[in-house]
Amino acid sequence: QVHVMESGGGLVQAGGSLRLSCAASGSIFNIIAMGWYRQAPGKQRELVANTFTTTAYRDYADFVKGRFTITRDNAKNTVYLQMNSLEPEDTGVYYCKITGTTPNSAGAMERFDQWGQGSQVTVSS
Repeated sequence: QVHVMESGGGLVQAGGSLRLSCAASGSIFNIIAMGWYRQAPGKQRELVANTFTTTAYRDYADFVKGRFTITRDNAKNTVYLQMNSLEPEDTGVYYCKITGTTPNSAGAMERFDQWGQGSQVTVSS
């Protein structure tokens, strides 16, 4: 099985910064994508930023507006989200999502999507 562990959430005042970390472990053959999503109270989960192993392209949601930066450490199977100039509207639960392949019992590779447990980010005014 694949495990995804998040850390770095917390409470911050408007204009402050937080850095989220997400580490994937377990029976991973390779990682295809690592990204961050968030879900505000009463709203649907939405993409924040995403990275891909095969390209340097970084996918950012429009609402980030240059405030957030997604990075990754491939050797550690870890993805980070640096969040600067946080606003109260950024409040929500942030989830890491890992897409990759894992070997099954027959030795074949199966694609998986695994979510982290979620990290609460609260931005106060």
